[in-house]
Amino acid sequence: MQPLLVRLPNHLGDACMSVPALDLLAANGFVLTLVGRAWAGDLFAPYPWRTLALAGDLLTRARSLRVAAGAAGPAARGLLLTNSFSSALDFFLARRPAAGYATDTRRWLLRPAFEIPLDWARGMHMVEYYFTLAADLVGTSAPVPRQLDLKVHSESRVRARALLDAAGVGAAYVVLCPVAVGLHRGQVKAWDGFGRLCDDLRAQGRAVVACPAPGERAAVAAVLNGAAILPSTDVGTFAALLAASQLVIANDSGPGHVAAAVGARLVSVFGVTEPTRTRPWGPAVTLVGSERGWPRYEEVAAAVATALASV
Repeated sequence: MQPLLVRLPNHLGDACMSVPALDLLAANGFVLTLVGRAWAGDLFAPYPWRTLALAGDLLTRARSLRVAAGAAGPAARGLLLTNSFSSALDFFLARRPAAGYATDTRRWLLRPAFEIPLDWARGMHMVEYYFTLAADLVGTSAPVPRQLDLKVHSESRVRARALLDAAGVGAAYVVLCPVAVGLHRGQVKAWDGFGRLCDDLRAQGRAVVACPAPGERAAVAAVLNGAAILPSTDVGTFAALLAASQLVIANDSGPGHVAAAVGARLVSVFGVTEPTRTRPWGPAVTLVGSERGWPRYEEVAAAVATALASV
């Protein structure tokens, strides 16, 4: 058994897309400690892996890594799913060798440094990108799984059901995720049809649910008239909420990737970001739109109707 500290991506969606890589590492004898943002502990709570929330300045992060590596054992090393120079420097200052892609002028910090896959220039998906790095470390040519298969903790399912019960929502519900934080090349990442879609779903007798992140409740309430807006919760409970839904409709955002990761039916709406690399991954995902522009409302509504017809 080989101890390995895996530096997770910083964004929730990317962390979800790294699940096949993590599963491959664990299946090949690596004992994982996941290093990343504080929410990683909730997201990966069902797994036997340790987690380390990395925060603070450079020296604080290096000290935290040194302690975690010491707890993992003298042979512990790192694997960077991040591309940044700073993440490689963290491990260098912690005096632990770390492998990763030779990006961001950090080749000299990596042990070993893996070349960026040739397929990256041809539109390689992020799931494949992370999986290929793990496969290179393991020394295998295993195929990339068709779905992510993120586990959901039973306690998270109980908490999700309690939130729904408190809001008077039964077993059948649709989740809308209308917020997408930030801009992409100066353009808003959120589709503007969620309000109309909420009205149409409720007119059909569907229970519509939203679970905004902290600080997003007012924005979500302004868009989704009459929806059951649940309190903000931890990432694990949110994943359970999505897993139990009839359907999730989301922008290209973290919630969409969580939905795909837990196997929920998902209609993923794109308008400015590039689906070739970042679309939610899985057989239950329906993609509408592209980086060239938002789809017409009727296209999204048709995709939603088709998905719900199979429930």
